[in-house]
Formats: sequence, structure tokens, C-alpha cells
Amino acid sequence: MAKELSIFADKSGDRGGVARHYLLTLVFHNQSDNISSQIEAYEGTLRDSGLPDVPFHSEPLLNGHKAYEGLAIEQRKKILSAFGSFVRHLPISYCAFSYERREVVEPIQLFANMRRDISNFMFDNLAFFQSFDDVKVYYDDGQDVVSRALRDSVGFVLSKGVVERRRTTMTDYRLEQVADYLCTIELAAIKYSAGEDGGTYERFFGGVGAFKRNWLKQARHKRLD
Repeated sequence: MAKELSIFADKSGDRGGVARHYLLTLVFHNQSDNISSQIEAYEGTLRDSGLPDVPFHSEPLLNGHKAYEGLAIEQRKKILSAFGSFVRHLPISYCAFSYERREVVEPIQLFANMRRDISNFMFDNLAFFQSFDDVKVYYDDGQDVVSRALRDSVGFVLSKGVVERRRTTMTDYRLEQVADYLCTIELAAIKYSAGEDGGTYERFFGGVGAFKRNWLKQARHKRLD
């Protein structure tokens, strides 16, 4: 049976925006590792706590927008905590790349830097990536700069075609949300270090010490360096 790797991508910051930081997070999942039991446990936690099972999306969760509008902050904290526990029990790994807006002004610069960084990361972990027969990339946001950087770097390093997919199963659906969660954790780490954390992060993650102990440390256990 062919061994298949799924790569789920999420970004923070947009090309035409004013955000100071642009992040790209990639989550890696060996498709032979079934995660249905972890998904069921997460959904059960939500049911038992009387919380809605809405698609996990960090930014509106933290700000109380969209599907989270009308939920009390304590409810949103519980959803975040439940999802963080879900991520900790998953057989996945991830990496993250960050770029300063002032240093990457044009889309072509961002594309070149992303392609370079993804390629270098894959060469540094070549044995891992070469252990798979097929690679499928899932990226639904539609930013061409991200899609091209992924396609070019993965295809270049592995010297084979890369299949780009849209989500098709509940596993895909949840793992896309995991990429969103980890992107937010990595962005929070940058903002805490730069003193840009503000009140929202502190309400959900606590001070910098609590964030590092209770959120960042747990996420970084999954990081593929």
C-alpha cells in the first residue's frame, strides 16, 4: 500500500494588509494514522460541556466574531482549551515560517522567501519526506503566492508532481483547523516576544510565562525541526 503524506497549510496576514507579521504554518499527517478517535473525543468534550461544534477558526474565536458571536468569553476559552487538548493528542507534526511585513513588501519577495524556506526545510528533513510515496497539499484559502510556493518547493525537492486537494473528509476538515490553531500559537509567540500581545491574548492565554508553559510548550512538542 502506498504511503501518503498530507500537508495542510494556513497563513496569518494577507498580502495587501497592514499586519506586521506574515506566517505560514504547515501541518504534516501520515494518512495511515487514523485520527477518528481523537476527533470523536474532541466532539464529545464539546457536547458534554454544552458548547457548539462550530468550525474552529482562531481569529473570530478570540474576538467573538462570526460563528462565535454571542458566545461568552468563558465559552470561547473552553472551546480553545478543548481544541488545544485535541491537537496535543494527534499524531501530527508541523513547521512554521514567519516574515516581517517591513522586510517583505512585494508579493514576489514573499513568494521567493517562502519557496526558499520550504525547500530548505524539506532538504533538512529529506529522509522524512522521501519515506512517502505520495504527497497531497491541502490549502483552501486561495492566495496564489502560498499555492505557488508550496507547489514549486515540494515538487522541486521531491522531484515529483504534487497533488493539490480540497478537503474531502472530516479528517481533512479538522486538520485544516489544526493548521489554523498552530499558526495562531506561533503568531502569539512572536507578539509576546515583541511586546505586542495586547489584552486579547492575555485574556485567553495569560501572561507570557503562562502562555509559554501552557500553550507554546505543548504545541512545540509537535514541531518538526
